[in-house]
Amino acid sequence: MIDTMTTYVAFLRAINLGATRKFPRDAIVAAATGAGFSDVATHINTGNVLVRTARRSRGSVEKALEEAFAADRGFEVPTIVFTPAEVAGIVGDLAEVAREMPALGMHYVSLLKDEPDDDVRLEAEAASTDHERLVVRGRAAHLLLAERDAYHRAKLSNAWVEKRLGVATNRNAKVLREIAAKWC
Repeated sequence: MIDTMTTYVAFLRAINLGATRKFPRDAIVAAATGAGFSDVATHINTGNVLVRTARRSRGSVEKALEEAFAADRGFEVPTIVFTPAEVAGIVGDLAEVAREMPALGMHYVSLLKDEPDDDVRLEAEAASTDHERLVVRGRAAHLLLAERDAYHRAKLSNAWVEKRLGVATNRNAKVLREIAAKWC
């Protein structure tokens, strides 16, 4: 029998922030399963979800998950979907991209819903400084910080990235490596 299911890794944006955007792992699994996805699994409680589906387009998967999550929670949950091979590629780029910041303190990646065009990408990367550098590769915007505890002071935060590059959610390099080791 031919397997017609495709595996995707979904990254949920802006959940479990404050009192009104709670979305526990078991509720995520139930909502995705209820929407017809199978083999649903999560990794830590920050909105990292593995699903299998017969759907073939990323846009279709994102839309179905977003509709299921909104119906379950009563608020929008932007969802950014990659194939396991795409996640492995992002993780494969981590070491090379990190060389852009010789004294690297922290490495975050904003996962983008859509790939920016070259002009937008170049403009965003030009905002880099000696203490924080942005490197965009496809749908991954790598934020390299010289200081380990500088994320909450960073100008090139995920909010900044979203204003310029569109819907995004971020994860640190450690979490992305864990996801790749587990699911890719």
